[in-house]
Amino acid sequence: MSDDFKEKIDNDNFDKKDIDMAYDDEHEQKMGGSKGKTKPVFKRKICKFCDQKNVADYKNYEMLRRFVTERGKILPRRITGTCAKHQRALTTAIKRARVLAYLPFVKN
Repeated sequence: MSDDFKEKIDNDNFDKKDIDMAYDDEHEQKMGGSKGKTKPVFKRKICKFCDQKNVADYKNYEMLRRFVTERGKILPRRITGTCAKHQRALTTAIKRARVLAYLPFVKN
């Protein structure tokens, strides 16, 4: 904290603006620049089919249900974390399960 900010706290003559300004100055010094410039760090998702050696099968509708939204849409790779090879197999399995009425096309 800056020296004049400490003096204002000791004198009990400070406004809320002084507190915010001191926090902003310290925050910028710690972060090394202006606010909002940092990139969020995401945890890398691992393909469940590669990791556990599973196969996307249309008869296993309980497993396929995890890859479909409430409205019946197939979830994309970036959300589920599956690799491209297994995402293609997953979509064909979901579509086959829909045709055979294991999964609904649209949920009510």
